[in-house]
This record gives sequence, structure tokens and C-alpha cells, in this order.
Amino acid sequence: MFRFATASALVVISSLAVAAFGPLPCPNASKLAGGIFTGQTPMANISELSKIITDAKRVIYAENIEHKYLSDTLGRKEGKASALVFPTSTAEVSAVLKFAHTNNIPVTPRGAGTNLVGSTIPHDISIIVDLSLMNHILEIDQENFTATVEPGVILEDFQKTVEGLGLFYPPDPGEKRASIGGNISTNAGGMRAVKYGVTRDYVMGLELVLADGTVIQTGSKNRKDTTGLDIKDVVIGSEGTLAIITKCLLKLVGKPEKSTSLLISFESLKAGIETVPVLLKANLNPTALEFIESKVVKLGEDFLKLQWPDSEAAAYLLVTFDGSSEEIEGAIAKLKRVAEPVSKKVIVLDNAELSQNVWKIRGCLVKAVEAVSEQEPLDIVVPISKVDAFVNYVNQLEKESGMQMISFGHAGDGNVHLCVVRGDRPLDVWEKELAQNLEKLYAEAHNLGGLISGEHGLGVSKRDFFFRETTPQNVQLMNQIKLAFDPKKLLNSNISYVK
Repeated sequence: MFRFATASALVVISSLAVAAFGPLPCPNASKLAGGIFTGQTPMANISELSKIITDAKRVIYAENIEHKYLSDTLGRKEGKASALVFPTSTAEVSAVLKFAHTNNIPVTPRGAGTNLVGSTIPHDISIIVDLSLMNHILEIDQENFTATVEPGVILEDFQKTVEGLGLFYPPDPGEKRASIGGNISTNAGGMRAVKYGVTRDYVMGLELVLADGTVIQTGSKNRKDTTGLDIKDVVIGSEGTLAIITKCLLKLVGKPEKSTSLLISFESLKAGIETVPVLLKANLNPTALEFIESKVVKLGEDFLKLQWPDSEAAAYLLVTFDGSSEEIEGAIAKLKRVAEPVSKKVIVLDNAELSQNVWKIRGCLVKAVEAVSEQEPLDIVVPISKVDAFVNYVNQLEKESGMQMISFGHAGDGNVHLCVVRGDRPLDVWEKELAQNLEKLYAEAHNLGGLISGEHGLGVSKRDFFFRETTPQNVQLMNQIKLAFDPKKLLNSNISYVK
């Protein structure tokens, strides 16, 4: 069990400023007096929630809930909820879940709402538990290289805080305004995963509230642990189906002295992807190793009004090294020896503004697509050696179907991010053709030994494909674990693996 008490030897940061939270509508008591039917059992008066959370601004009832709380960041699908609550403590989360459990009311946990697969869409007229106000950094232990935070802390804010102390939190998913709790719930990866690993590798402990309101502690500040089954590792990546996270004990490392990026250009994507294992075998240990095609670069350039440093290649690898100046200089020299014979050009992005612009273009690609058209974002992972084969298949399917498909991603770990673009298709045509193309894309990934999700989770968008590609035995075991945590199946029961 890990403790949250502050010791004198520790550096403690009491909190991040609570996000501005304007006045919210109060419940309409006349509409609530008769209770609400959840689809399971008639529910007791939902207005009883106002006795648990007495601040009227932090309890909102059905008719007053904004659309954004009923959907995900894409906003295309909308669920229904009986209430939306904003707890500020573990005690409030526990009390809300006890109420929901007693009355058989489904619960939908929610962080910053940045997910892309519908994990935060409420079902069965649930209570939405929004954790955005639980956004405090409770402790930074510089001696043990740990931090204890609440789940609503925003990743970008947390990273800036610890880096100001000479420390480093490596997980680096593309959405920097996601919450730590959301990152843990999806086991988010990101661009630095090739060197540092994913979120799971930096979670040392969790405080959890189970579906019946029971509060448990898992993990500790110890770097080694074979003391029974690791409950926290079961919860990481479970998308809110097993418990609600109320505190997170995170591992930190020392902040690298500096970071330098390079852009390697190629005559074809195939040549670029074939270079990836060569770089890895050379033990270069890059922090990030991304691939991007020239047609995709153009979208980012147009969106941000920035210029890519090389416009004459078909594809690129974007590589970053971090560490001491001496380590980086050695890595760059070694990379040049390996890459220059098989590439068109190697550009060291040693100008800070130039490097920032290149990474801005790489980071904006999903938003660049969203700016011009509705799209379905995919998160497919294949063996590293199969990235070229999969992207070539995507490009061929794009030609055959006439549906634009934008691919880029993490070459170092085989994670292909793919935007399937609606364009000017009528809604019924878009939905029909999208379904057909998703079938083909996921089937091809499966044939190549890949999986349907590398870091975004399953949510509601990928459920059907998950059930088709996962053995019944594995699905059954997952659902048995679900029942051990949540026998009434109240937490996010219509998403991910849950049947």
C-alpha cells in the first residue's frame, strides 16, 4: 500500500489551480420527483445526489447536461445520462458509487474527454462521474522519484511542473490536454514510447473506488514487487470498466540534459520503413522514431501555415535523441553513418524554431484533417517490419475505394495512426462505405499479425472488431475479471470487452 502523507524530506506541491468553473444550472426538482427509469430497475429519486454533493454547481441533472459530456472528443455519438457530478474528493466518489450501487444505476467515469473511441459516452441513463476537478498534484518525492497526483491533473501541466524540478515524466501521447487518469485508463503511449515505454511503465500505485464504493490502495513506492497479483496492472488500460481511479502514484526519471531531432528523407516509404530496424539494431536508442509521407506533410503545412524543411522526398523518418550533449553527438554521428547510404538526405534540426515547427506539423495531423472533413481516426498496431506493407495496403485501398486515407505514426513500435476521411459523402453513404473499409483495414492488420488498437482503447467504436478477432476464452476471462470487480456490471458496461 502506498501512502499519500507528506514527509519533511519531500518536495510537496499542494495543487494546481482548480480549473475555472462557472455557474451551472441547478436541478429542476419538479422533473425529478418521480424518479428515472434506467433500463434495469426503477431508480430512487436521483435528486438524492444533491445530498451527497451539496454544491449545486457540481451536480447537474439530465435536461441540463451539455452535449460534450454525453460524447467523446469527436462528438458524433451521444448517449444519455440521468446526472452529471463533479466530485472533488475520494470520499465523494465513494459516496456517489455507493448510491449508484444501491440503486442499480450505471456509472460512466470521465476525465478530460479527449478519447477518440467513445469510452466516455454514457449508456443506460447513467450517472457521469467527471473527475476534472480532482486535479491536484499532492506530492513530489524527489528522493524516491515519484509523484502522487489526482486523476484530473492534465498531462501537459504535470510534465511542466516536474521538469521545473529537474525531473521527467516520459509518457507523451499526442493529446497533451488529456488527464493522467484518462492516460492510465487507456494505457496511452505516444511518441517517446520507443525509448521509454508506455503509461503502464510509470504507474507504481493507484487508489481505486470499486463499483460498490469500497476504496482500495494498490502498489507502493517500491521498485520491485512480487507480493501477490498486481491489481493496478489489471486496472491500467481497462477504460473505466473495473474501478474509478482517485489517486495515482507515478514513477519519474531524471530530466535529460537536452534533446535533438533529425529528419531523414527517402524516395519511398518502403525505404524508410526498411531503415527502422537498421537504426534499432545499431543500438541508437532513439527517444522517438516517427514516419510520415509527403502527402500527409502537405496537410499539416496548409493547416499551420508552416514550411517543412524538405519537399523533395516521398517519405520521412523523424528521429529524436535525448540525453547528455556527448551522448546525442555520438548518436547523431552513428545515425548518419547508418542512414546516409540508404536515404536521400539527413537534416539535423538543431535550430530550435525549425525543430518545433516540424514537430508541430507532425502533431497537428489529426486536427488538420478534422478542419476540412469528418473522419474516423484509427489506431492500428502491426509488427515493425509490416508497417510498410500495411501502409501500402492503405494507399491501395484509398485508390480502389475513392475514400481519402491519411496514415502516419510511430515507426519505432509499429503503431499506425490512420484517418479515414468522409469528404463530401452524404451521411448514409459515408456510414456504409466506412463500415466496408474498416472491415478491410482491420482484416489486413490481423493478417499481418497486428491488432486493432495500440493506445486509444476499444470504447464503443472497436467492440465488434475486438469480439471477432479475440478468442472466446480470452473474452470470457476478461468478463470474469469484470465480475470480480463489479458484480452488477455498473461501470462502463457497454464499452470495450464487456459483454
